[in-house]
Amino acid sequence: MTESKSPRRRGLLKGAAIAAGAMSAPMVAMAQTTSLRFQSTWPAKDIFHEYANDFAKKVNDMAGGRLKIEVLPAGAVVPAFQLLEAVNKGTLDGGHGVVAYHYGKNSALALWGSGPAYGMNSNMVLSWHEYGGGKALLEEIYKSINMDVVSFLYGPMQVQPLGWFKKPVSQVAQMKGLKFRTVGLAVDVFNDMGAAVNPLPGGEIVPALDRGLIDAAEFNNASSDRVLGFPDVAKNCMLQSFHQSGEQFEILFNKTKYNALPAELKAIITYGVQAASADMSWKMIDRNSSDYIELKKAKVNFYKTPDSILKAQLDAWDKVIGKKAGENPLFKKVLDSQRAFAERAVAWDNDYNINFRMAYDRYFGKGAKKA
Repeated sequence: MTESKSPRRRGLLKGAAIAAGAMSAPMVAMAQTTSLRFQSTWPAKDIFHEYANDFAKKVNDMAGGRLKIEVLPAGAVVPAFQLLEAVNKGTLDGGHGVVAYHYGKNSALALWGSGPAYGMNSNMVLSWHEYGGGKALLEEIYKSINMDVVSFLYGPMQVQPLGWFKKPVSQVAQMKGLKFRTVGLAVDVFNDMGAAVNPLPGGEIVPALDRGLIDAAEFNNASSDRVLGFPDVAKNCMLQSFHQSGEQFEILFNKTKYNALPAELKAIITYGVQAASADMSWKMIDRNSSDYIELKKAKVNFYKTPDSILKAQLDAWDKVIGKKAGENPLFKKVLDSQRAFAERAVAWDNDYNINFRMAYDRYFGKGAKKA
């Protein structure tokens, strides 16, 4: 009989295994789960709430039981526009929304979403935020309004439509007196263009359109607009606008709760944000393009926003930011930072990028040869 098969050898191995198990059991028991209660600013059925859950799942999976983020929909604990205060006070441990929703606390916060951003798209705005000084400026603004939060920006959005209209508009004059929904600095832009603006939260827009409380409204994208019911109350959608052409999402943490986490969980959150950002941008292309087709099948009429209205938006924007910059030094500080970054980044992008429409039209445009 060989030594490996002897009763004595088997007994020693069994004893070692039991001892190892006894030593590891207390270590497993010590690995407690930290649970964080989040709320989004989106209705449960909206794809934006899905994005919030996607982020939470990535972090939860990577944390391996050490951290669990639960995301509730808008209104579960506080109204959508009260998210920042709730996270600051610790009523919520964190949340998912957009920086522009905090616009009423400091006008500079709208610059992370509203307006043409000197020609930057949403991914460029995120690049400015991460590498061009935006992150430090956002922290400075939150400190100035006594908001003890940790903010992560992610998820570059597509250019948002001008909005949904009972009757399509073809000239600037038709914006005058229009009861319109938007948020952030876009409120000031459309007010300057003559509209009467009502900054409703996402879940309240369609009911207001249905009851005639507003004549037109913008929210965000084909997927959100479709599931929220816009095509049930309006059949005209105007595509392309400068009012929110570079927006992104925000993930908020209560600073005390975040600072109490160990370094490895903080790292998981950081890389979870980056992973969720990439995944969101890929999912957005797939879902928005599919829902755009479904909206067309539902007999929605899509129109390109006339250049005259786009130019009027830029004219209004210049007046608005001139006024706000004179009133708020932080507003001017953010503008100056964005402008400096955009001057080189957009020039590079314009020079290097090709007109992809040329290739698309070749294969799918009028007169294109069938495969």
